[in-house]
Amino acid sequence: MIAKFPEACFVSISDNQRLPLASANWSRTVYHGLPIEQFRASFAPGSYLAFLGRLTAEKGPEDAIRIALAAKMPLRIAAKVPRAESGYFREKIDPQIDGKQVQLVGEVDCDSKQPFLAGAAALLFPIRWPEPFGLVMIEAMACGTPVIAYGSGSVPEVIEEGVTGFIAENENEAADAVAQLEPIDRRRDRARFEERFTAERMPRDYLRTIAVSRRGKLQHH
Repeated sequence: MIAKFPEACFVSISDNQRLPLASANWSRTVYHGLPIEQFRASFAPGSYLAFLGRLTAEKGPEDAIRIALAAKMPLRIAAKVPRAESGYFREKIDPQIDGKQVQLVGEVDCDSKQPFLAGAAALLFPIRWPEPFGLVMIEAMACGTPVIAYGSGSVPEVIEEGVTGFIAENENEAADAVAQLEPIDRRRDRARFEERFTAERMPRDYLRTIAVSRRGKLQHH
């Protein structure tokens, strides 16, 4: 989604979103936000790696499985199998689900998503396309859970290296990052969510953007 104001200024949900339309009259980037009370943080070390998203190739579930196996950590996959991707699931994912090292917990709702993310040592986000903004990253941060992600799309804008997670170039780097999770302070991870990605902050940023745009138009005239 791209927000458009009457003055023909545009607001992006990430700087990366602007790239296909770099010449547009961009006014500001306003990141998505979540209600601060929607997710409760857990400050205890998690016991598994988590994958949350559609089971499609561009979301990287195969990578997530290989990363977990290389890191010798159990992986729990919370996902809905899209009807259009049922063949991909049967061929690529299902044969690797053994119920122990790799578990498919199915689709999670709003209530079950919180304990799923909060109980994880890290969320794996090995995305392979330039997603403008992956909400699951800030959902994990709200739970105090670090994110290990590939640097596609908005990932470098959301994840702070060594603070809220790690950005990896490939599976080997991602597996190595799992061994570096212990120094990450999950309280600080949650604090960065509260500073940067709350629903309370988001409308204020939009209102400020509108006000600045209107002032600019008055000065121009």
